[in-house]
Amino acid sequence: MTYREAVAHGEKVLELSHIADAKTDAWLLLEMGCKIDRKFYYMHMEDDLPDDLLKEYELAVKKRAEHIPLQYIVGETEFMGLKFKVNSNVLIPRQDTETLVEEALKKVKPGMKVLDMCTGSGCIIISILHNVEGVKGYAVDISKQAVNVAKENAKLNEVPVLFERSDLFEMVTEKFDVIVSNPPYIPTDVIPQLMPEVQVFEPVEALDGKEDGLYFYRKIVEQSRDYLNPGGYLMFEIGYDQGKDVSEMMTDAGFSDVCVKKDLAGNDRVVTGML
Repeated sequence: MTYREAVAHGEKVLELSHIADAKTDAWLLLEMGCKIDRKFYYMHMEDDLPDDLLKEYELAVKKRAEHIPLQYIVGETEFMGLKFKVNSNVLIPRQDTETLVEEALKKVKPGMKVLDMCTGSGCIIISILHNVEGVKGYAVDISKQAVNVAKENAKLNEVPVLFERSDLFEMVTEKFDVIVSNPPYIPTDVIPQLMPEVQVFEPVEALDGKEDGLYFYRKIVEQSRDYLNPGGYLMFEIGYDQGKDVSEMMTDAGFSDVCVKKDLAGNDRVVTGML
């Protein structure tokens, strides 16, 4: 089977499994699995794909046809221009979350201490430290497996972050200038309605925000006051319909300059406030 035939076959298999972007995913699996680029492909598209690579590609297509996320199949993804390892122990970093990083970069200065609560893959804190030198970065997550992935990503991107397993602030002992968090925020009864890639394969504990999706915001807002320096910032990613609730929560807790920021799609995505 040639390279051209392989990618066409992959696309057809994915279409039959109702994969939304079958053509793109078939190509990306070929590109990443065979370590090739477009230039190589067009120069060799009528060449036979080596048997070992063909078997690897067919296995990857089979997994994607089962709705396993492409990023988990290839084991990596891109976020803020950086490469991150991902597996089923962590949420896949999404472009929406870049809005939180961009807002944090407006506040974080050299010499500050920053805490990333519910760090997952570590993409938020690692991206911040990559862009601002001289920042002391800390990050916690309730999942030991997630912490291990985040440690790998810090090493991969050559930034020093102190990671620790912690149930929210359980193991946190210091105070910070900025606390950022992308906590679980999907209401429990909404999770079964999500696309299979999310509800079946991404870690439910990183998705489930309890009954109304606001459980972890309440906990973090309430407890963060003891871990922020005066004038420090608390910054959240939120669901598109949670801006009003989370901003009111922060205002009621004594935070000032509380504001909601929108993502590139025009949806409420980040809430920030100063202590």
